[in-house]
Amino acid sequence: MTTDYYDLLGVGRDASDDEIKRAYRKLARALHPDANGGDPDSEARFKEVTLAYETLRDPERRRRYDTFGPEGMRGTGAGSGDMFGGGLGDLFDAFFGGASAGGRQAGPRRGEDVEIVLDLRFEEAVFGVERSVTWRGLVTCATCSGSGARPGTTPTTCPDCRGSGQARRVRQSILGQVVTTVPCPRCHGYGEVVTSPCPDCRGEGRRQQDRSQTVQIPPGVDEGTTLRVSGAGSAPPRGGVPGDLYVHLRVARHERFVRSGSDLVTQLHVAFTQAALGASLDIETLDGTETIELAAGTQTGRVVKIRGRGVPHVRGRGRGDLHVEIVVDTPTSLDKEQERLVRELARARGEEVASGEGGLFSRIRSSLG
Repeated sequence: MTTDYYDLLGVGRDASDDEIKRAYRKLARALHPDANGGDPDSEARFKEVTLAYETLRDPERRRRYDTFGPEGMRGTGAGSGDMFGGGLGDLFDAFFGGASAGGRQAGPRRGEDVEIVLDLRFEEAVFGVERSVTWRGLVTCATCSGSGARPGTTPTTCPDCRGSGQARRVRQSILGQVVTTVPCPRCHGYGEVVTSPCPDCRGEGRRQQDRSQTVQIPPGVDEGTTLRVSGAGSAPPRGGVPGDLYVHLRVARHERFVRSGSDLVTQLHVAFTQAALGASLDIETLDGTETIELAAGTQTGRVVKIRGRGVPHVRGRGRGDLHVEIVVDTPTSLDKEQERLVRELARARGEEVASGEGGLFSRIRSSLG
């Protein structure tokens, strides 16, 4: 049974390219086989959402899908099966122009995007920080300067496609002769051939190398935030445009503060005498020490708000608030003088309390003595 690609990604049919990309990245991280111990159901689901993303991310393939549905994707790399001798995608291209779907376009390629995870301390996510990230990735080959050709030589124009990077394919269908364009099989769509490959990159124009990038983390980011650094991804093969670097942020928990949007929540334990009579108390915030006024008769659960001591708004000015939840502590051990004073208070207020004689066995021993 065919599943709607938009439903698979959890987006609407009018979703933007960025919304589709964000939805896919979120699902891919959760469903990737490496993150699920090779679970076959997760792997199958991962393949489904990847197919949906690969279809909807490409404007042409998305247009076909919106027009013809999943059956319209046959022969485009998004489905399977032949139709009219070469696939519905080839037939569609014959009337509307363009290379067959799934084929490479002639000319420079774009490098792959790179995704990494960066761990932040809680305070770094709140106030922002500049961090350097490292990974092993593809860089332009220094030996051949990215051309892929041995030093002293240069790529030559492909004799088969004469530099266009495309080849024409003619086939017969029930509608007559159909002409489509495909990547040139000799130069693989580059338009040039390397007759003497670079010995260091083997003609690809790029090679693996340890890389580093300084990333500016803005104040107020949260767990799951993804930052994009344009042009910091993989170098393209034999010239072109570099990919982008996507930095997924993972934020450590704080021992005292819990984040709720742009607000912070913490607890403050106070003595029952302070809660009963009121007090001025110091509390440590992420910005330093603040003083709060505790009103007489404060009960457990009351929340005191300290404005502007929360998390900065990522897309705007100002900060959230710090919410301090009061917890009134009951003393667990009293010396004799403290117990006497508390009992006097209970008598003055007419409140019934335990006798304090040590329980049933103590009373039995006292009656026998």
